[in-house]
Amino acid sequence: MTTTLPDNSNSNRATALDAVRGFAILTMVLSGTIRYKILPSWMYHAQLTSPEPGLTWVDLVFPLFLFALGAAIPLAMSRRLEKKDSPLSIVLYILKRGFLLTAFALFLQHLRPHIIHPSDADMEKWWLALKGFVLIFLMFVRLPNFIKNKRYQSDLNLIINLGAWIAAILLISQIQYPNGQGFSFERNDIILILLANSAVFGSLVWWLTRSNLWWRLGFLSVLFGMRLSVTNSESWIGILWHKSFAPWLFQLDYLKYLFIVIPATIAGDAIITWLQAPAVENKIENPREKWQFLGIILLMLALCLTLLVGLQSRMVLKTTVASIILCGLGWRLFVNPASPTANLLKHYYQWGVYWLALGLALEPFQGGIKKDPTTVSYCFITVSISFFILIAFTVAIDIFKQQKWLQLLIENGQNPMIAYVGFANLIWPILNLTGWEAWIIENTATPWLGFLKGVISTLVIALIVSLFTKLKIFWKT
Repeated sequence: MTTTLPDNSNSNRATALDAVRGFAILTMVLSGTIRYKILPSWMYHAQLTSPEPGLTWVDLVFPLFLFALGAAIPLAMSRRLEKKDSPLSIVLYILKRGFLLTAFALFLQHLRPHIIHPSDADMEKWWLALKGFVLIFLMFVRLPNFIKNKRYQSDLNLIINLGAWIAAILLISQIQYPNGQGFSFERNDIILILLANSAVFGSLVWWLTRSNLWWRLGFLSVLFGMRLSVTNSESWIGILWHKSFAPWLFQLDYLKYLFIVIPATIAGDAIITWLQAPAVENKIENPREKWQFLGIILLMLALCLTLLVGLQSRMVLKTTVASIILCGLGWRLFVNPASPTANLLKHYYQWGVYWLALGLALEPFQGGIKKDPTTVSYCFITVSISFFILIAFTVAIDIFKQQKWLQLLIENGQNPMIAYVGFANLIWPILNLTGWEAWIIENTATPWLGFLKGVISTLVIALIVSLFTKLKIFWKT
């Protein structure tokens, strides 16, 4: 996800995007570790506690991660285009990434402790889960360059990866699951399967339309038309939409998440332009500029909170009016950008407002905003919120130079898959094998102590991932 010569940042990465990805993965961990039905409904997925429309902060976690994935596509693909890779090698690269994410989804789900056995008293499942973490770690790890000879380093990495793949295949082929069956393609992590589909099709669409944004937006229009036609189950589109040669791997319905990924590639294009701009130091020349950028952060937070509170409480009209007012007031904060970073922020803001307007206009469609089943308005509104969060992180990191306060998010964003696996296959097994989990549950039965347990678990995972990142030990998928 690195690019060439980032003249406007302190590293060779778009660190604000890393922070967004880190924020997404850690909130995903947090939402998965807080106990069910002990906190207010807005602390869970909206449709988990009620079938009615709504939007909570937990509903932002997955689209925010998809947004980061989509924004990174131009950054990763542009490097291959710069190297003059052939079309065949680019397609193979895209398919390889999809394959690795799919394999990750299969191996991880087969080695999840609650999948191996439903009873927490079964000690063997916790040992298998720990073995699973070690094997998955070795399957996807990219070790730091501690050998001077790059060829030897590459060969060592390959040997470790291949050995772990063989060991993992042998392990899951021997496990008997509660239904009496062994390995099954149907037993997979759906989030990773969706990420695999989004990465493959999002990359293909960006690659084919990289020189013409209108073609990319036109593809979204065609996809939206297909979504409308699905309501007629007897039409050829309705029939095709529900057919698949391998339903566990791909369904046309999964393409709905391109309503998040493809708009995010627009952010990725803007980041490339920003990184390649002539070097300009982002200095705040006077107090007025300081208050201007502080106002931008406050505006982004206000927009996000307004949308979350208003849509969850079903005050749709009031939320729309409030959003229009806030967006109108905020427009003055982005006029006449004086630096490449300020121009980048203006670009983000314009697109964020556009997707918000489209999402709010479509909110009544499909019965109101919902994550499950996913509505079009959900995709577009969460895209806009993702743009607003990216703006806030960009101001904090690249304008106010406060990267140190967000370093934990950045380091987790650079190594997100370890965080995704870490709790269920590392922390949770250790707590159960040592007997601490029972004591913790007994003493965190009240709502906010249960939430505190989730925060501490998330912080432990974040520190572990941060350590791996500092040691330059990454998982490559």
